[in-house]
Amino acid sequence: MQQLRTTSDGDLNRTCAREVLDAVPPVVWFLRREFRAFRKGLSLTQVRTMSLIQRQPAANLSVVAEFLGVSLPTASRIVQGLVSAGLLTRRGSTADRRQLALVITPEGDALLQTAWDGTQSRLQEQLQNLNPDQQQALAQAMGVLKEIFGAVGLTNPRKTAKADALQPA
Repeated sequence: MQQLRTTSDGDLNRTCAREVLDAVPPVVWFLRREFRAFRKGLSLTQVRTMSLIQRQPAANLSVVAEFLGVSLPTASRIVQGLVSAGLLTRRGSTADRRQLALVITPEGDALLQTAWDGTQSRLQEQLQNLNPDQQQALAQAMGVLKEIFGAVGLTNPRKTAKADALQPA
């Protein structure tokens, strides 16, 4: 694996940022293309919504809208389509009776699992020619990115736990 050669910490930081910017878009393109083969006609936005709800059980419509960067009416239409397809359900929230919590159904969960498994299999095929040192370095780098940015666009649980620990009881 190539070592980054720079003259100062600022240069190394800039070089590192450039490498991430250069590497991430083609990886995302590959993942989207492969994921598309397994998502059974659902839009990427619908799949992202289901993924969010799978990872944040009982999320509400406001959480979905914020995650997707859309208005509440748009989020409502997306969710309604998934409810109509039997992939999500709405339930009364235990925290606030005025809120409806969104829950992924077993059918929705199975669809996502199939898509993740299929995409992971295709990604493994792409990475199989890396030597063990390269695979280890890549796995470590991905761990660093998850530590910095969180996983799947969600708040990083370690950072949240650290921030919660700093709050007065």
